[in-house]
Amino acid sequence: MEKVRIGVMGAYRGSTMIDYCRMANNARLVAVCDKYPGSLENAKRTINDESVAFYDDFEDFIKHDMDAVVLANYATEHAPFAIRCMERGLHVFSEVLPVQTMKEAVELIECVERTGKIYAYGENYCYMAAPREMRKLYREGKIGKFEYGEGEYVHNCAPIWPDITYGDPDHWRNRLYSTYYVTHSLGPIIHITGERPVSVTGFESTINERPLGVGRRGAGLGMEIVTLESGAIVKSIHGELYENSIWYTVYGSKGRMESAREDAAAGDVDRIYLKNDEFEGEYADRPAVSWEPKDENTAEAQTFGHGGSDFYSMYYFAEKILGRDTGDVIDVYEALDMFLPGLFAFRSILAGGIPMEIPDLRDPAVRDKWRDDVACTDPAVAGAALLPTAKGGTPDVPDEVYDRVRREWESRKK
Repeated sequence: MEKVRIGVMGAYRGSTMIDYCRMANNARLVAVCDKYPGSLENAKRTINDESVAFYDDFEDFIKHDMDAVVLANYATEHAPFAIRCMERGLHVFSEVLPVQTMKEAVELIECVERTGKIYAYGENYCYMAAPREMRKLYREGKIGKFEYGEGEYVHNCAPIWPDITYGDPDHWRNRLYSTYYVTHSLGPIIHITGERPVSVTGFESTINERPLGVGRRGAGLGMEIVTLESGAIVKSIHGELYENSIWYTVYGSKGRMESAREDAAAGDVDRIYLKNDEFEGEYADRPAVSWEPKDENTAEAQTFGHGGSDFYSMYYFAEKILGRDTGDVIDVYEALDMFLPGLFAFRSILAGGIPMEIPDLRDPAVRDKWRDDVACTDPAVAGAALLPTAKGGTPDVPDEVYDRVRREWESRKK
């Protein structure tokens, strides 16, 4: 196999994966699926390639002759779609997030183990230049043993809310709880260190007028204090403060690494700072060094979104399928190490802020306790186990708010 034949589910978020498959040396686009006619027609016009098939039905789509599927559908629907794909014999690249419930987490792991198909989690923030370099340097022992880290993913989505929720009251983002979207902030720290989280305490902000004004029922900001298996601590914050910030820092037993702050205008997550000793206890008075990491794919990657990280996540996925294992694919176990702290942080919040143990689903004996756990904020999935969207309950949002957001979305389409 010279190129992996890939189909993309979700033409909107999936557009960057479509672009990758159309120009890559290791992948080829063969099919696109989207349930929205407008998105599908736009993809047809943009791609303009008779060799690519287009589908509006997922079950028809996964019967197409291909090797792998990219799932860029709604974040709360990835697990059932991934399972259907792997059962059809297809490898899966799952965009964020991997699951919605513990039941799905168990089913997803067991499907990967049963089918033997490659599952790659598309947490692209792990592949931004600074976090990617931090992982390399940490594995080389540059800062010693990991002791503490912080990850921030702060993104005020209020200005783009009409474009991503369409004024739909039941859109998954409008039922988003504060710590659900955790893997952009926590994921890179997990990927750098390779450690498993074992416990978490969760915190959330109050619900202010900014999220309520666009129809979001959950608190705008979530925070997790996570303990890893070594005893090291990670602080993860994510959500919708007014100003944006993406930043990572990692402290070890003989040094520190961090990305540049956005407001420093020094390259943001494309630039890394390293201050370290040659050995523990040296305490040398040498200045930090900084650079913008580059490799043989940097120039090509920079044409892709999220600081080029969308390129690398797809590149590693295709290389894995082709048997050229780069060691940088996020597998199903690591994906859940990134996600479960957010799920259990919300349970911590609802329980008054007490620490919660994070189960190790690598152990088949542990899975049975969670096999039927469907607790979440999605009524269609949770049933009687429905959770409120915030610690104070699920707020009422007037229909007029969603009507206004829908009108704004429709006006932007013109």
